[in-house]
Parts: sequence; structure tokens; C-alpha cells
Amino acid sequence: MFDQIDIMRDFFAKGGPVFTGVFVLSIFLWALIIERYYFLYKVYPVRLEAIVQQWQRRRERSSWFALKIRDGLLSEISIELKHNLIPIQALTGILPLLGLLGTVTGMIAIFEVLNVFGNGNARGMAEGISRALLPTTAGLVTSIIGIYFSADLYKRTKTKELMAKELLTHN
Repeated sequence: MFDQIDIMRDFFAKGGPVFTGVFVLSIFLWALIIERYYFLYKVYPVRLEAIVQQWQRRRERSSWFALKIRDGLLSEISIELKHNLIPIQALTGILPLLGLLGTVTGMIAIFEVLNVFGNGNARGMAEGISRALLPTTAGLVTSIIGIYFSADLYKRTKTKELMAKELLTHN
């Protein structure tokens, strides 16, 4: 058990402080993505049913006032559907930039080794290279996967918005 902890600690140390930041933001991104899918498949159907029933309980549904109430209900469900989509998109844009920051800090570490030891310290240069590559790779991979899920969530949100509008318009 403690060996795995030491291995993880060494791995994060090789990536430098930027790698830790990429890891924390990646965990936050995945938490937001999982929350959105949970909402879409567990919470949203119950919420939509409650809104449809609220609309159907109204006796009068054709006046200007009733149509504004319907528009308000649709706006409410639309806001709930779009919740956290912007932070997900923002994180998918920030992660590659943070990875690029890791590249810069790793290259600075390499230049420091070259400045002090010249070409003779291969181990120091390898540490700088890993400090440059690990955050970059982690940021890019997480961002690419995040872009896919962000687009998928956006598409599902639009589909569910149209379904909600149709349900309230025809009832």
C-alpha cells in the first residue's frame, strides 16, 4: 500500500507543480461531467415530469399570460439543463494552456541544468524533460476527452430542450 503511495508521489514530483494543478483541474472537470450526466439521466426526467404536470394542471393555457408562464417554465428547465456546461468548456480550454505552462517550466529546468552542469548531467536534463512532457500530455489528453464530452452534453441538452418545448406546446 505504501509502495503505491511512494510511486504516485514520485510520479507527481517528476511532473512538477504544474502537473499537480493539471491533475486537480482534471478531477474537477470529471466531477462536473459526471454531475451533468447524472442530472440528465436521473434528475431531469423527474423535473420535466413535474413541470409538465404543473402546466397540465392549469385550466387556461392559451392566453398571453398562460403562454408567458409556459415560456418561464421552459426557461427554468433550460437553465437547469445548461448548468455547468460553461465551466466544462472553460476547463477544456484551460487544461492545454496549463500543460503548456508545464512545458515552459520544464524547459526552464533543463536550461538551468545546462547552465550549471553543461551537457554532462543527463539525469538533470531527463528530469526537466519529464517536467516538460508530463503536464503537457496530461493537459492535452484530458482536454481532448473533455471536448468530446462537452460536445456530447451540449447536444443532449439541446435535444432535451426541444423535447421539453414540444411536450409543453402540445399539452
